[in-house]
Amino acid sequence: MSPTAAGKKEKIIGKVTHYYDHIGVAVVELAAPLKVGETVCFKRGDHELCQEVSSLQMDHESVIAAKKGQAIGMKVNEPVHEGTLVVKA
Repeated sequence: MSPTAAGKKEKIIGKVTHYYDHIGVAVVELAAPLKVGETVCFKRGDHELCQEVSSLQMDHESVIAAKKGQAIGMKVNEPVHEGTLVVKA
């Protein structure tokens, strides 16, 4: 285990269920609330992408916050794969 992972409990806030590469948007099924302005990390294997949440959408409408259990769309800086975990940074 790496020193950075030792003793650090990450809060999983969701999982990527789909990625639209032509618009750079990930669909995330939330396991915890999320709002615009928070920083999240997408983790899959050794790959990690951290970024600030700049916008959220539900049913093609912009929202500033979403609750546990909701599916949201969010713009991502790099392609992500289905099954990628989303954690609070």
